[in-house]
Amino acid sequence: MNEYSTTSFEKGLEQLGISLEEHQIRQFLEYYEILVEWNKVMNLTGITEYEEVIAKHFLDSLALVKVCDLSGHKKVIDIGTGAGFPGIPLKIAFPELEIVLLDSLNKRIKFLNEVIEKLGLKNIRTIHGRAEDFARQKEYRENFDLCVSRAVANMSTLSEYCLPYVECGGKFIPYKSGKIDEEVTKAQKAVKILGGKISETVKFQLVDTDMERSFVVVEKEKNTPKKYPRKAGMPAKEPLE
Repeated sequence: MNEYSTTSFEKGLEQLGISLEEHQIRQFLEYYEILVEWNKVMNLTGITEYEEVIAKHFLDSLALVKVCDLSGHKKVIDIGTGAGFPGIPLKIAFPELEIVLLDSLNKRIKFLNEVIEKLGLKNIRTIHGRAEDFARQKEYRENFDLCVSRAVANMSTLSEYCLPYVECGGKFIPYKSGKIDEEVTKAQKAVKILGGKISETVKFQLVDTDMERSFVVVEKEKNTPKKYPRKAGMPAKEPLE
């Protein structure tokens, strides 16, 4: 493995109140190398420069600690995980979490499986398919105490993808851009229909970047009605607004 300066990474971790062992830092560096290598042959990320990946992928994924005490969670699902964000960074930093990574593209799943194997991660697995389909399966429906997503979709659509996976008393927390107020207001109806309640929105700036971020914390209060999610494609085409 190449030599990398971890100064800015460690500074960012300190600002988040996260302390990692040396082997965990090494896992992040190895993840970076696999990401860049695979990205040469498939489009996983537009961000490949080392310091940018640290700030905009790794630290961004871990910023979840600003709104969620991860020691209180056990079963996590990451919907539309793409290149593994935020699920794999969360798993490296909090190895006690049980994590499922869902993505609709098989070549991304192959990449994720390679990362999981090479990093020696346990209690983390991938599933290939659409969020709307797995949410109807007993094994997954309302079976997670935390659902996260960095997927690009409006809040109403994302809520229909994600809330059916969350058990009552659990949380759904999407990673959104800084300007979110109007989107959150529009999503209130969808969230309520799906059994949730928006409890807070937390805005912040990513460490060492000019990127603005928001977390929207949605608490699951009631079971999601059986008819949701609607069939594949509908939540995006006709959001519940």
